[in-house]
Amino acid sequence: MDTIIIAGLGNPGPKYQWTRHNAGFLFLDRIARLEGLSIVRKQFGGLTAEWERKGKRLVLLKPQTFMNLSGRSVMPALQFYKLKTDQLIVVHDEIDLPLGTARLKQGGGHGGQNGLRSIMEQLGKGDFLRLRLGIGRPVYGEVTDHVLGNFAPSDMDIFARVLDGALDMLELALDEGAPKAMSLYNNRNYLEG
Repeated sequence: MDTIIIAGLGNPGPKYQWTRHNAGFLFLDRIARLEGLSIVRKQFGGLTAEWERKGKRLVLLKPQTFMNLSGRSVMPALQFYKLKTDQLIVVHDEIDLPLGTARLKQGGGHGGQNGLRSIMEQLGKGDFLRLRLGIGRPVYGEVTDHVLGNFAPSDMDIFARVLDGALDMLELALDEGAPKAMSLYNNRNYLEG
């Protein structure tokens, strides 16, 4: 059975639960709710669950290392399952995309996202698939305050639609390949209900 690791990035603990930086955790929580899973097994310095879907074993991984050390959780998981980087999908917040958007991207740099930076340092490359969840850039104020700030209630409604759209995109990528999912979903906007 093919195995793919889907690593959703975030920070552990209730203080960070609803912050923009926890977009990756919130995405995995959405899958868990829809599929009746509990992401509670402690391994690889994170919490995991397995999602069997269409003959694939999808390992949902929420690193508990804090964002800046995400690679210390992702690397051992890849090693344990003997996987290559093309069997890794990283889900993360993206300040360079506006709220209401989600994009798939193959490879690239870390763009200042410290979770991606840590994973790339551990793996020695960045050629994995990323599911980028837009949180927007602050109009004023510090980027750090923005990413570690909680979603406003009105933004949570929008973000819930983003999570559902991102899940549709992920499923199409798993079934028919990332290029098709990118062409069909990368230009969608979920601002309107």
